[in-house]
Amino acid sequence: MEELYDQYRALLFTLAYQLTGSTADAEDAVQDVFVKACDVHPERLEEPKAYLCKMVTNRCLNLQKSARKKREMYVGPWLPEPIRTQDADQLETTVVRRDLLSYAMLVLLERLSPTERTVFVLREALGFDYPEIAELLGKKEANCRKLMSRAKSKMGISEDEPVEVEAVEQEWVNQFLASLEQGNVDHVMSLLTEDVMLVADGGGKATAYKRPVQSCDHVARALLDGFKSIGSYQGKLRFEAVPLNGETGIVLRSEDETLAAILLQLRRGKLAKMYAVRNPDKLVWV
Repeated sequence: MEELYDQYRALLFTLAYQLTGSTADAEDAVQDVFVKACDVHPERLEEPKAYLCKMVTNRCLNLQKSARKKREMYVGPWLPEPIRTQDADQLETTVVRRDLLSYAMLVLLERLSPTERTVFVLREALGFDYPEIAELLGKKEANCRKLMSRAKSKMGISEDEPVEVEAVEQEWVNQFLASLEQGNVDHVMSLLTEDVMLVADGGGKATAYKRPVQSCDHVARALLDGFKSIGSYQGKLRFEAVPLNGETGIVLRSEDETLAAILLQLRRGKLAKMYAVRNPDKLVWV
């Protein structure tokens, strides 16, 4: 069992994380599965990858159903937990494409039902064949194909085109932070799309906008005002460009305390969406 844990832990954690959007739930699901696997007869583990993936999938489907009820009472927008991906063994990056680990993709997955999300992740992120997915979910192959088509439609993804998310590189992040620090309104606005949107998640535990901020003018004003207020804490607060969810993100820290994780989504080199996670419960892994 120790060998199976070492071999499949990263893969199962990645699967659980993409299915739940929660690092804590993903950790719990993986630990729970391996505890239960200790009681499984060895003959049932002849194909351990498929069996363990099925156990994690079923566990996450149950978690997703209960999580939806909790989110109905959540204060303000709910965002997935970001995760620092500097350590190669944290996520199974060898089998999951970089764009499918991105935070933008994780947010898109929130549009799907638990079953649609499971089919999409197993197929697109982990490369499972439809017969394998059907067996894992106990459904017909044709039904799984329909679920996949419906998932792509909800996410605004073409059936005939591969999933692509524009990469956020550190050079762009450095330029963006420099413009905010200089208070250069025109330059900041030149880096934003006209329909840019800022979504903040404080969960009622940290100061955050309770509704998305939209449009170039409003977002630019919110960013510059926020940066000015941060300036009053000069020497105590610092921004760090760090690898989050497979690309460059921004982390705001005060000494040893993490105050926010900021993830960016670009469109043709301009900021289209900004996700600011401020709920302290979601900043453990950054």
